[in-house]
Amino acid sequence: MTRVLLVDDHALVRMGFRMLLADASFEVVGEVDSGEQACAEYPRLKPDVVVMDLAMPGIGGLEAVRRLLAQDPKARILALSAYEDTAHPRRVLRAGALGYLRKRSAPETLAAAVTAVASGQRYMDAATAQALAVAQLDGDASPADTLSEREFSVFIQLARGQSVAQIAQALNLSPSTVGTHLYRVKQKLGASNQSELTLVALRWGLIEA
Repeated sequence: MTRVLLVDDHALVRMGFRMLLADASFEVVGEVDSGEQACAEYPRLKPDVVVMDLAMPGIGGLEAVRRLLAQDPKARILALSAYEDTAHPRRVLRAGALGYLRKRSAPETLAAAVTAVASGQRYMDAATAQALAVAQLDGDASPADTLSEREFSVFIQLARGQSVAQIAQALNLSPSTVGTHLYRVKQKLGASNQSELTLVALRWGLIEA
């Protein structure tokens, strides 16, 4: 039986996923509500698949994916997201997640996605795959695509209203390093303050309103 660790900061969402997975004969061996907890519990629980929400307080899902794979390069991770953008799937798959699934997908696709990832195969829901293909054909790139991986993480945290000190603590960086990333993010995105960064993120669907 495939062992699954659920990572989502909403208890009701985890309950729904647990029921769907149980119906499909998967074993949910743990539930946590943050990326930090996922990294802490992973060595003890030893799941076959980690189902990771991307939009969580603290380090968030994308950073948690990076840290889990640093712990265990063979970790198999399915990223879940409510975002409709193309930047998040590109970033998290590049970071090493095997699968990406939009939360709007049909319920039965969760079992299919976990099955694929558990066997080491890549999985992407049809809507995300189409969006990525169209964006590539049209050259419709998000301005956030110009950011490095660390700059993107800082940008998303800032857009959600986090302070430099909070970001530094969450990402294990010094405030001065975060400040340097912030300067580069503003330069690349043509923003002068945090409010403008939030507007850019909202306009491109990188955060939820």
